[in-house]
Amino acid sequence: MEQCIGIAGCGRMGLGMLRNLQKAGFVARGFDVRQVPGVGRDIDAFAKGLQTLITVVRDIVETDAVLFDDQALVTRAAQLKRIVISSTLSPRYVKALRARVPDHITLIDAPMSGAQIKADAGTLTFMTGGPAGDIAPLLSAMGQKVHHMGGFGAGMTAKVLNNLLAASNTAMTRLVLDWADAAGVDEASLLALINNASGQNWLASGFDEIEFARDGYDTDNTIGILVKDVASALDIAGDTETELPRAVQTALRGLQPRPKA
Repeated sequence: MEQCIGIAGCGRMGLGMLRNLQKAGFVARGFDVRQVPGVGRDIDAFAKGLQTLITVVRDIVETDAVLFDDQALVTRAAQLKRIVISSTLSPRYVKALRARVPDHITLIDAPMSGAQIKADAGTLTFMTGGPAGDIAPLLSAMGQKVHHMGGFGAGMTAKVLNNLLAASNTAMTRLVLDWADAAGVDEASLLALINNASGQNWLASGFDEIEFARDGYDTDNTIGILVKDVASALDIAGDTETELPRAVQTALRGLQPRPKA
């Protein structure tokens, strides 16, 4: 396993991933265009000697910037051997990367689930596509479970489908809590019930731990990212019915901040 690893995109998820790689003894460094404590902004310094690149940026535009445009690490990092796509993106876009990246660079998709709390704890769940066995030690340092889904792009397909369910649960859980408020039902009591009954879901079970559970919609926050993730799932919907996923997007866009009870 090469010992020069870089994480591009050290926000809520990437920073915890970087710290856990470093804690496990890997030579790992971070890059972000924003000012992040302990993370570099000099792309040439980041690219020097880089062999394994893990991208955890927000979207397709930022991924293109990192790989081909502003940072152009595909050409700037002369020793680059492996790119791991951990952002949640359109599977169609991810699969098309193979034709854009030189053949000597291995491509692996390894998006993750668990939110910031699990990124910080090193207990993420990864969904992988491509030769993910090559990065098994890295994934073990950052996560607790790995589900290999198939060839390159299969991990991303699984991730956007998973996130479509997560987005649906987020929208509906928040609606249920608003209705409970109006009916005079205590939030904590209802969440405790849901966690032990048929309505159980990830957001409700971790409502007091998940950092975005009470957020309103903003294009730059995690609720906004969920809207983007639904769009990524819609990209593979084909001719099937999409009314329900689009309604989830609309509901998420309408969320207002929820104060603590």
